[in-house]
Amino acid sequence: MKSKTAPLGVPQNTELGGKEKTDGKKETGEVKENEKPVEKKSSKKNTEKIGKEKPLKKFVEKEKEPSKKIEEKTNLAVADENKNFKKQEEKKSFEAVVNIYTSFNNTIVHVTDMSGRTLTKVTGGMVTKHGRLKANPTIAMFIAKRISENIKDMNVKLLYVRIRTKTRNPGPGPGSNAIIKSLSREGFKILNILDTTRIPRGGPKIKGGRRGRRP
Repeated sequence: MKSKTAPLGVPQNTELGGKEKTDGKKETGEVKENEKPVEKKSSKKNTEKIGKEKPLKKFVEKEKEPSKKIEEKTNLAVADENKNFKKQEEKKSFEAVVNIYTSFNNTIVHVTDMSGRTLTKVTGGMVTKHGRLKANPTIAMFIAKRISENIKDMNVKLLYVRIRTKTRNPGPGPGSNAIIKSLSREGFKILNILDTTRIPRGGPKIKGGRRGRRP
């Protein structure tokens, strides 16, 4: 077999038709080298745009979050203050016992705490100089006003009322109802009213004889 050789004066890379031979590796290498920089430039631009946009969004979100947190904290602080204020008001209101002794000659009011210690004591003689007016219901109203002035300084708002009259008396004197009404008007809450008059069960004979005591 005769091998095809190029004539003299013609380079070996050229074919007979005058075309130059090119290796496939070189062509592919030249194409890849031309294409790679274009792809890298485009990817860098995209990454730069994305990198610039994301931090801005995060910064805006971070600015919004602190304002919301501050508002929530202020609301919680106000709510806690209101709760503490209400608790203090509830703790300040104390209870007391009002012992009222009423007869047809005098009215005596003795206020104690729940353990029995004296807070105030007011009688009809402390309000009037006239002995005949000590048992009057109008004088009982003045007694209740003086008691309310003394008790309000001690933050007493709840009252238990105990009414007492002379032993064996079936009904209280005229000043008891006036005192209870005036205390309720002053803003005190009356929780309970009891009649604590002493009634003997048997015992010695009553003074007065067979027909009873006569005037």
